[in-house]
Amino acid sequence: MTRALVVRARLELAVAWGALIGTLGGLIGLGGAEFRLPVLIGFFRYPTAQAIVINLMVSLVTVVFSFLFRTGLAGLGSVQPHLPVVLNLIVGTLIGAYLGTHLASRVGGRALTRVVSLWLIALSFLLIAHDLVFHLEAAVLADLPRFIVGVIAGVVIGTASSLLGVAGGELIIPTLILLFGIDVKIAGSLSLLVSIPTILAGLLRYRALRRFEGLSQHGTFIGSLAVGSIIGALVGSVLVRYAPGALLTVLLGIILLISAVRLFTRPGDHA
Repeated sequence: MTRALVVRARLELAVAWGALIGTLGGLIGLGGAEFRLPVLIGFFRYPTAQAIVINLMVSLVTVVFSFLFRTGLAGLGSVQPHLPVVLNLIVGTLIGAYLGTHLASRVGGRALTRVVSLWLIALSFLLIAHDLVFHLEAAVLADLPRFIVGVIAGVVIGTASSLLGVAGGELIIPTLILLFGIDVKIAGSLSLLVSIPTILAGLLRYRALRRFEGLSQHGTFIGSLAVGSIIGALVGSVLVRYAPGALLTVLLGIILLISAVRLFTRPGDHA
């Protein structure tokens, strides 16, 4: 097979993987970054540090379009009353975005892969227990304590987002439900809104740390992955009304667990 055919096949696979992951994420109200990261590292063989930055780039595109698709179907009326909550979390996530990129720049390739793997394993259990978590009662707190806890939660979410290259929706949605008592469907849209500035802050920080160097040669691949993710996000937004939510979320959690374990046990990279 000629090099041109190999490159073309890689780009076609990027679109296909992007569409599949975007659909999975759309079905459960996430950007799909937690599924995309093991694929970038394990299937496309990107070093972990580089995969995290690429994942953030594609996550930003996916999250923006997912928000547009969701609000286009439901309207902005359900989002506007909760903007103070969004701002509350963003205060913390912007701090966390700085901390996450700082940590990622200090950790070696193999250690970073292990951190990513363990985090994804934890997220898989969160997805598996998704239905139980979302049926818990929201915490009853006064305004000031709730604001403080919201900022702290935002710091944790922002750190995870920038450190792992994910949008953080798997943490933002439970926080919105359990801390602020927001309905799960509205929480999905608010989660995307919180994720946008968080991802942007992480990307700007990585750029300042010169982590964008060498990525220009992968621009076509990143674009193909982003196009597939946009298509998948649209498909997932349409299919979500027909999918068995609880069963699907458990299944996706199991898939993520398998991927994370395989990532944890693969030979290390040193980039």
